[in-house]
Amino acid sequence: MADLKGTSVTWLGHATVLIATAKGTQILIDPFIEQNPKFPKGYQLPEKIDLLLLTHGHFDHVADAATVARKHNATVVAIYELVAWLQSKGVKDGVGMNIGGSYRQGDVTITLTEARHSSGIQDGDKVIYGGEPAGFVIAVDNGPVLYHSGDTSLFSDMQLIRELHHPDVAMLPIGDHFTMGPKAAAVATRYLGAKTVLPIHFGTFPPLTGTPETLEKELSGAGVEVLHTSPGKAIS
Repeated sequence: MADLKGTSVTWLGHATVLIATAKGTQILIDPFIEQNPKFPKGYQLPEKIDLLLLTHGHFDHVADAATVARKHNATVVAIYELVAWLQSKGVKDGVGMNIGGSYRQGDVTITLTEARHSSGIQDGDKVIYGGEPAGFVIAVDNGPVLYHSGDTSLFSDMQLIRELHHPDVAMLPIGDHFTMGPKAAAVATRYLGAKTVLPIHFGTFPPLTGTPETLEKELSGAGVEVLHTSPGKAIS
Protein backbone atom coordinates (compact mmCIF):
# COMPACT_ATOMS: atom_id res chain seq x y z
CA MET A 1 0.00 0.00 0.00
CA ALA A 2 1.07 3.58 -0.54
CA ASP A 3 2.91 5.08 2.44
CA LEU A 4 0.34 7.29 4.15
CA LYS A 5 3.00 8.83 6.43
CA GLY A 6 0.78 9.03 9.50
CA THR A 7 -2.43 9.94 7.67
CA SER A 8 -5.40 7.60 8.19
CA VAL A 9 -8.29 6.98 5.80
CA THR A 10 -11.60 5.51 7.01
CA TRP A 11 -14.30 4.48 4.56
CA LEU A 12 -17.73 4.94 6.18
CA GLY A 13 -19.84 3.29 3.51
CA HIS A 14 -20.99 4.54 0.10
CA ALA A 15 -18.82 7.59 -0.81
CA THR A 16 -18.33 8.85 2.75
CA VAL A 17 -14.67 8.98 3.79
CA LEU A 18 -12.95 10.39 6.88
CA ILE A 19 -9.31 11.44 6.62
CA ALA A 20 -7.11 12.36 9.59
CA THR A 21 -3.66 13.78 8.89
CA ALA A 22 -0.62 13.16 11.07
CA LYS A 23 -1.00 16.70 12.43
CA GLY A 24 -4.61 16.03 13.39
CA THR A 25 -6.59 17.76 10.63
CA GLN A 26 -9.93 15.98 10.25
CA ILE A 27 -11.50 15.90 6.78
CA LEU A 28 -14.91 14.38 6.02
CA ILE A 29 -16.05 13.80 2.44
CA ASP A 30 -19.69 13.44 1.31
CA PRO A 31 -21.48 12.78 4.63
CA PHE A 32 -24.27 10.26 4.06
CA ILE A 33 -25.06 8.97 7.53
CA GLU A 34 -28.65 8.70 8.75
CA GLN A 35 -30.04 7.05 5.60
CA ASN A 36 -26.88 5.14 4.71
CA PRO A 37 -27.41 1.40 5.29
CA LYS A 38 -23.63 0.85 5.17
CA PHE A 39 -22.68 3.49 7.74
CA PRO A 40 -21.18 1.58 10.69
CA LYS A 41 -23.58 1.34 13.62
CA GLY A 42 -22.40 3.23 16.67
CA TYR A 43 -19.58 4.97 14.83
CA GLN A 44 -18.82 8.40 16.26
CA LEU A 45 -17.39 11.15 14.13
CA PRO A 46 -14.65 13.32 15.68
CA GLU A 47 -15.94 16.15 17.83
CA LYS A 48 -14.20 18.66 15.57
CA ILE A 49 -14.20 18.30 11.77
CA ASP A 50 -11.97 20.86 10.15
CA LEU A 51 -12.97 20.41 6.50
CA LEU A 52 -16.20 19.07 5.03
CA LEU A 53 -15.75 18.34 1.32
CA LEU A 54 -18.80 17.85 -0.90
CA THR A 55 -18.43 16.48 -4.43
CA HIS A 56 -21.96 17.26 -5.65
CA GLY A 57 -25.54 17.86 -4.57
CA HIS A 58 -27.22 14.43 -4.72
CA PHE A 59 -28.89 13.29 -1.49
CA ASP A 60 -26.56 10.33 -0.97
CA HIS A 61 -23.65 12.79 -0.72
CA VAL A 62 -25.09 15.82 1.09
CA ALA A 63 -28.03 14.48 3.09
CA ASP A 64 -26.28 15.18 6.39
CA ALA A 65 -24.01 18.02 5.25
CA ALA A 66 -25.77 20.93 6.96
CA THR A 67 -26.21 18.99 10.22
CA VAL A 68 -22.59 17.84 10.29
CA ALA A 69 -21.23 21.27 9.39
CA ARG A 70 -23.15 22.97 12.19
CA LYS A 71 -22.52 20.30 14.83
CA HIS A 72 -18.80 19.87 14.15
CA ASN A 73 -17.93 23.49 13.24
CA ALA A 74 -16.62 22.42 9.85
CA THR A 75 -15.53 24.59 6.96
CA VAL A 76 -17.50 23.39 3.93
CA VAL A 77 -15.54 23.26 0.67
CA ALA A 78 -17.42 22.60 -2.58
CA ILE A 79 -18.43 24.05 -5.91
CA TYR A 80 -19.71 27.63 -5.49
CA GLU A 81 -23.44 26.95 -5.99
CA LEU A 82 -23.52 24.07 -3.52
CA VAL A 83 -21.85 26.14 -0.82
CA ALA A 84 -24.33 28.96 -1.44
CA TRP A 85 -27.25 26.53 -1.01
CA LEU A 86 -25.85 25.24 2.28
CA GLN A 87 -25.34 28.76 3.55
CA SER A 88 -29.03 29.36 2.86
CA LYS A 89 -29.64 26.42 5.24
CA GLY A 90 -27.68 28.03 8.07
CA VAL A 91 -24.14 26.83 7.40
CA LYS A 92 -21.85 29.72 8.33
CA ASP A 93 -18.36 28.73 7.22
CA GLY A 94 -18.15 27.87 3.53
CA VAL A 95 -15.56 28.12 0.78
CA GLY A 96 -17.12 28.16 -2.68
CA MET A 97 -14.73 27.09 -5.43
CA ASN A 98 -14.67 26.07 -9.06
CA ILE A 99 -12.93 23.41 -11.11
CA GLY A 100 -9.15 23.74 -11.12
CA GLY A 101 -8.95 26.00 -8.08
CA SER A 102 -7.17 25.21 -4.82
CA TYR A 103 -7.78 26.10 -1.18
CA ARG A 104 -5.31 25.70 1.66
CA GLN A 105 -6.14 25.18 5.33
CA GLY A 106 -3.68 24.02 7.95
CA ASP A 107 -1.48 21.26 6.56
CA VAL A 108 -3.77 20.43 3.63
CA THR A 109 -4.21 21.81 0.11
CA ILE A 110 -7.53 20.98 -1.55
CA THR A 111 -7.90 21.13 -5.35
CA LEU A 112 -11.26 20.83 -7.09
CA THR A 113 -11.18 18.55 -10.14
CA GLU A 114 -13.51 17.70 -12.96
CA ALA A 115 -16.10 14.89 -12.64
CA ARG A 116 -18.60 13.58 -15.19
CA HIS A 117 -22.00 13.30 -13.49
CA SER A 118 -24.95 15.56 -12.56
CA SER A 119 -25.64 17.59 -9.44
CA GLY A 120 -29.28 18.40 -8.79
CA ILE A 121 -30.17 19.20 -5.17
CA GLN A 122 -33.43 17.86 -3.78
CA ASP A 123 -34.77 20.83 -1.84
CA GLY A 124 -38.21 19.97 -0.51
CA ASP A 125 -40.39 19.11 -3.49
CA LYS A 126 -38.05 20.83 -5.98
CA VAL A 127 -34.78 19.84 -7.64
CA ILE A 128 -32.49 22.85 -7.96
CA TYR A 129 -29.18 23.41 -9.71
CA GLY A 130 -26.23 22.41 -7.58
CA GLY A 131 -23.36 23.59 -9.74
CA GLU A 132 -20.96 21.25 -11.53
CA PRO A 133 -20.07 17.88 -9.99
CA ALA A 134 -16.46 17.62 -8.86
CA GLY A 135 -13.73 15.51 -7.36
CA PHE A 136 -11.01 16.47 -4.86
CA VAL A 137 -7.26 16.14 -4.72
CA ILE A 138 -6.17 16.34 -1.09
CA ALA A 139 -2.44 16.99 -0.72
CA VAL A 140 -1.13 16.63 2.83
CA ASP A 141 2.10 18.43 3.77
CA ASN A 142 4.88 15.83 4.09
CA GLY A 143 2.21 13.20 3.54
CA PRO A 144 0.22 11.47 0.82
CA VAL A 145 -1.74 12.88 -2.09
CA LEU A 146 -5.28 11.48 -2.02
CA TYR A 147 -7.84 11.69 -4.82
CA HIS A 148 -11.58 11.29 -4.24
CA SER A 149 -13.20 11.32 -7.66
CA GLY A 150 -16.77 11.88 -6.54
CA ASP A 151 -19.43 10.24 -8.68
CA THR A 152 -18.07 10.06 -12.19
CA SER A 153 -17.69 8.15 -15.38
CA LEU A 154 -14.28 7.46 -16.84
CA PHE A 155 -12.75 10.44 -18.64
CA SER A 156 -9.39 10.67 -20.33
CA ASP A 157 -8.41 13.92 -18.59
CA MET A 158 -7.78 11.87 -15.45
CA GLN A 159 -4.33 11.66 -17.01
CA LEU A 160 -3.97 15.39 -16.30
CA ILE A 161 -4.68 14.71 -12.62
CA ARG A 162 -1.76 12.27 -12.70
CA GLU A 163 0.48 14.81 -14.44
CA LEU A 164 -0.43 17.65 -12.07
CA HIS A 165 -0.87 15.88 -8.73
CA HIS A 166 0.52 12.30 -8.82
CA PRO A 167 -2.04 10.79 -6.42
CA ASP A 168 -0.83 7.99 -4.15
CA VAL A 169 -4.32 6.74 -3.31
CA ALA A 170 -7.39 6.96 -5.56
CA MET A 171 -10.90 6.64 -4.11
CA LEU A 172 -13.02 5.58 -7.08
CA PRO A 173 -16.68 4.59 -7.54
CA ILE A 174 -17.12 1.06 -8.88
CA GLY A 175 -20.84 0.43 -8.42
CA ASP A 176 -21.88 1.02 -12.06
CA HIS A 177 -25.38 2.28 -13.09
CA PHE A 178 -24.91 5.82 -11.72
CA THR A 179 -21.09 5.90 -12.04
CA MET A 180 -18.38 3.91 -13.73
CA GLY A 181 -18.11 0.21 -12.94
CA PRO A 182 -15.01 -1.89 -12.19
CA LYS A 183 -13.78 -2.15 -15.80
CA ALA A 184 -13.80 1.62 -16.30
CA ALA A 185 -12.40 2.18 -12.79
CA ALA A 186 -9.43 -0.03 -13.72
CA VAL A 187 -8.71 2.21 -16.70
CA ALA A 188 -9.13 5.26 -14.45
CA THR A 189 -6.54 3.79 -12.07
CA ARG A 190 -4.06 3.45 -14.91
CA TYR A 191 -4.77 6.99 -16.12
CA LEU A 192 -4.18 8.31 -12.59
CA GLY A 193 -1.03 6.30 -11.98
CA ALA A 194 -2.18 5.45 -8.45
CA LYS A 195 -0.76 2.32 -6.85
CA THR A 196 -3.50 2.03 -4.22
CA VAL A 197 -7.26 2.15 -4.85
CA LEU A 198 -10.05 2.42 -2.29
CA PRO A 199 -13.32 1.35 -3.98
CA ILE A 200 -16.36 3.45 -3.05
CA HIS A 201 -20.01 3.87 -4.09
CA PHE A 202 -20.84 0.17 -4.43
CA GLY A 203 -23.24 -2.24 -2.76
CA THR A 204 -25.30 0.42 -0.98
CA PHE A 205 -28.35 -0.01 -3.18
CA PRO A 206 -29.33 -2.91 -5.52
CA PRO A 207 -28.31 -1.20 -8.81
CA LEU A 208 -24.74 -0.71 -7.55
CA THR A 209 -23.48 -4.15 -8.52
CA GLY A 210 -19.73 -3.60 -9.01
CA THR A 211 -17.40 -5.24 -6.48
CA PRO A 212 -13.79 -4.76 -5.30
CA GLU A 213 -13.08 -8.34 -6.38
CA THR A 214 -14.06 -7.53 -9.96
CA LEU A 215 -11.90 -4.40 -9.90
CA GLU A 216 -8.99 -6.47 -8.61
CA LYS A 217 -9.39 -8.89 -11.53
CA GLU A 218 -9.49 -6.00 -13.99
CA LEU A 219 -6.23 -4.70 -12.51
CA SER A 220 -4.52 -8.09 -12.41
CA GLY A 221 -0.80 -7.72 -13.13
CA ALA A 222 -0.90 -3.91 -12.96
CA GLY A 223 0.90 -3.69 -9.61
CA VAL A 224 -2.03 -1.91 -7.97
CA GLU A 225 -3.37 -2.74 -4.52
CA VAL A 226 -7.15 -2.72 -4.19
CA LEU A 227 -8.10 -2.12 -0.57
CA HIS A 228 -10.68 -4.49 0.85
CA THR A 229 -12.04 -2.92 3.99
CA SER A 230 -15.21 -2.71 6.04
CA PRO A 231 -16.95 0.57 6.91
CA GLY A 232 -15.46 2.17 10.01
CA LYS A 233 -12.07 0.45 9.85
CA ALA A 234 -9.21 2.94 9.61
CA ILE A 235 -6.53 2.37 6.99
CA SER A 236 -3.15 3.72 8.07
